[in-house]
Amino acid sequence: MSNLKLGILASGRGSNFQSIIDAISSMRLKAEIAVLITDNPLAFAVERAKKHGIEYLVIRPKEFASKDDFFIKIAEELKKRDVGLVVLAGFMRIVGKPLIDAFPNMIMNIHPALLPSFPGLHGQKQAIEYGVKISGCTVHFVEEGIDTGPVIIQAAVPVFQDDTEETLSERILKLEHSIYPEAIRLFSEGRIEIEGKRVRIKEYVSSDISIVNPPIPKSLNPYIA
Repeated sequence: MSNLKLGILASGRGSNFQSIIDAISSMRLKAEIAVLITDNPLAFAVERAKKHGIEYLVIRPKEFASKDDFFIKIAEELKKRDVGLVVLAGFMRIVGKPLIDAFPNMIMNIHPALLPSFPGLHGQKQAIEYGVKISGCTVHFVEEGIDTGPVIIQAAVPVFQDDTEETLSERILKLEHSIYPEAIRLFSEGRIEIEGKRVRIKEYVSSDISIVNPPIPKSLNPYIA
């Protein structure tokens, strides 16, 4: 059986992109990255792709007559490469319907909050302003709503009284780098089942100890949704 082919979409530095590259290199994840697609030619994610010999494409919205045309082009390029899972790694655009229709339940995103709390931009800032005591990150499937798709994995971190958006973001990002490759692994092994808004994981055993035993108080351990 051939490895799952991934299509990565990124707009910025691509640290989650790198975590996926590292998981594949260390054999924790049996998959291959078929292509990186970016809407930003200056994205550092492009440099990561070059370093690791990964094909990349720059596709800019301004080159298309409409948002739908932009996402139709992306879907076409992904289909050409037999991509089986689309992974949003800091892609700073709301995914259009043509791409969602082309890859139903085959697009993942990671969000820096415990959804359904604090969807949209600046989830960490929203958490600080609201005064929550626990925050974290969520890997979910993408649907037409903003951060409304079925939750696959979540991981929690404590929010300290002196936290800023920056310090909380840094703490959350470390867990993002663990749970995103893990969610992709589960998908690649056919262990994910979707029932309405619920994701069920068959025979779940984590391959990453940091997910089930992170360096935070026992009462705040991450949980698998």
